[in-house]
Amino acid sequence: MKYVLGVDEAGRGPLAGPVSVGVIAVREDYDILAHFPGLNDSKKLSEKKRDTLFKTLQEEIRAGNVRATVTLSSVAMIDGKGIAPSVRHGVDTGVRKLLPDPTQGKVWLDGSLKAPEEYEQETVIGGDGLIPAIMLASIAAKVTRDTFMLKLDAEHPLYGFAKHKGYGTKDHIALIKVHGPSVQHRMSFLKNIL
Repeated sequence: MKYVLGVDEAGRGPLAGPVSVGVIAVREDYDILAHFPGLNDSKKLSEKKRDTLFKTLQEEIRAGNVRATVTLSSVAMIDGKGIAPSVRHGVDTGVRKLLPDPTQGKVWLDGSLKAPEEYEQETVIGGDGLIPAIMLASIAAKVTRDTFMLKLDAEHPLYGFAKHKGYGTKDHIALIKVHGPSVQHRMSFLKNIL
């Protein structure tokens, strides 16, 4: 049996929090769109719709129809190695975990992402709005990261993480200037702001 993998990331651009890489794997004959009505690029969906699809994803994982993994690369890794290597770490980790034998499937990736070279793969610009496996990976990455940012909001209540999820909104930048950065802020991203 051959597998289809989808890969997407969330949180490349924020000033705080980890970057998230979602990877999903399904059998070649599994119809993702039939099981996930309304599936689309996570950025084009409401939070409520993303949460509904994420619940369906959990059910399909429990039923054994979908396998999924999300890797969160920390602020320390982003500041130490850079955002691109941190994303690559998430892609490599997730793909190798879900498809240990590269001959058993094909990997579909969004944007400029690349899987380890031993895998058959295709990178599609705008793939998170075109390829169902990538769409599903984008939901996994985004909802997992947003949930993590809610946890960080409870730990660091001065910055409004629950509202902006670490992105560089006007309010967020103003709060960083008032309180100084937290341990969850990417110092490498703040150089031009502070």
